[in-house]
Amino acid sequence: MTPLVSRLSRLWAIMRKPRAAVGSGHRKQAASQEGRQKHAKNNSQAKPSACDGMIAECPGAPAGLARQPEEVVLQASVSSYHLFRDVAEVTAFRGSLLSWYDQEKRDLPWRRRAEDEMDLDRRAYAVWVSEVMLQQTQVATVINYYTGWMQKWPTLQDLASASLEEVNQLWAGLGYYSRGRRLQEGARKVVEELGGHMPRTAETLQQLLPGVGRYTAGAIASIAFGQATGVVDGNVARVLCRVRAIGADPSSTLVSQQLWGLAQQLVDPARPGDFNQAAMELGATVCTPQRPLCSQCPVESLCRARQRVEQEQLLASGSLSGSPDVEECAPNTGHCHLCLPPSEPWDQTLGVVNFPRKASRKPPREESSATCVLEQPGALGAQILLVQRPNSGLLAGLWEFPSVTWEPSEQLQRKALLQELQRWAGPLPATHLRHLGEVVHTFSHIKLTYQVYGLALEGQTPVTTVPPGARWLTQEEFHTAAVSTAMKKVFRVYQGQQPGTCMGSKRSQVSSPCSRKKPRMGQQVLDNFFRSHISTDAHSLNSAAQ
Repeated sequence: MTPLVSRLSRLWAIMRKPRAAVGSGHRKQAASQEGRQKHAKNNSQAKPSACDGMIAECPGAPAGLARQPEEVVLQASVSSYHLFRDVAEVTAFRGSLLSWYDQEKRDLPWRRRAEDEMDLDRRAYAVWVSEVMLQQTQVATVINYYTGWMQKWPTLQDLASASLEEVNQLWAGLGYYSRGRRLQEGARKVVEELGGHMPRTAETLQQLLPGVGRYTAGAIASIAFGQATGVVDGNVARVLCRVRAIGADPSSTLVSQQLWGLAQQLVDPARPGDFNQAAMELGATVCTPQRPLCSQCPVESLCRARQRVEQEQLLASGSLSGSPDVEECAPNTGHCHLCLPPSEPWDQTLGVVNFPRKASRKPPREESSATCVLEQPGALGAQILLVQRPNSGLLAGLWEFPSVTWEPSEQLQRKALLQELQRWAGPLPATHLRHLGEVVHTFSHIKLTYQVYGLALEGQTPVTTVPPGARWLTQEEFHTAAVSTAMKKVFRVYQGQQPGTCMGSKRSQVSSPCSRKKPRMGQQVLDNFFRSHISTDAHSLNSAAQ
């Protein structure tokens, strides 16, 4: 018998008796008990009482397995294959995950603040900022933004007193700009209406603070206040789907409710904040979307997706005859709504990545716009005109170059754009308006193509006054202003098309002669040498011919 077949045969025996599979978890739990007691002590001072809105545990459920009522009903109708059915499994999962996290967690600035800050309101604020910034944004991108934000506004009071312009300016480039605005709105509400104190539970955080949903509320409550409440973000959803072999779309209502139920069941009451961060860390670094590192996973022995992979390997190799007596989903009636959909059966090449199968995303709608960089000479160098977007909608409150919607003909496009420019800057020479190229930028739900124009005002009196909502900035001021990444792309295209500049964007669809590489100094010397000799030789030949 080959080692693989031997190992898989043992796996079948384990899968026949699922409760016996968690024995090794007890050893890992014992090894981490000291760390758990230490963190429990640190969290105890912040943990709210039941009267503060702590979710009550279900009658008859083991300690720490609190669930919300609707989730209990849901789990009762689901095959036990997709559940954690006893205390031993839950304890093993908690212990293995937390032991791994204690050794492997990344050193991140928001984690240091949460661990070191003793003031509960400051701690909650620090967690809140990080959770909002991390929505739909990679950790590596967030680190510098978070550090700069906390240096500028270290407390809720500091943020509440800031202007929206300052918030947008610091947030520029991070995307999803409404997040920063709502964060400040929330800070002002805490300061002006709640006496400067953050709500202490997930329920009240979600009820009272604008822009705070179920996930963010749970993260703040567990990490800052020690509330034993589970959280589900994209990373946690992926981990839970694989551990319990949930193949259906996690964004569907039924699957989402199931995942929140599992998260609440699993969260460690002694270290809820650490547990939630550990689950997110596992999804971000090990149980990744495309290339999971299963051999490094601390809960591999409890993972039904991994068990399914090994089962399929046995069947494919022919080492398993007949129908093995193994545990699998057995719904009471019809097709299980948590398993892989019938239209997308098991794909041997995907392995554990079969779980979960996400529904195809709707492509962003396509829109077009024309925008113009209007430049004039100034005392401190060239100035460019920016106008402010409305306070609601896409890129609310940010600054941009004057823009209009796309017109079907070039003539109509130029006319509309010129009228928009004159609305802000007065009469302008239409003949100087030049089309420079285009920039394509995709927002979360819109693919926007900008037709980029330029107009340089030369030989005329500079415009010194503009209506409210417009202003002239130097190029240096532009780069620190509250402008979107799309506008920075537009400006790079404009710079790349100006005489004597070679600053075209790599991502723009415009090329210019200045984009060609300048020859090295040594090459320039050789070129000059041969050029002078060629010129002399040509003159000699012409003289001889005469």
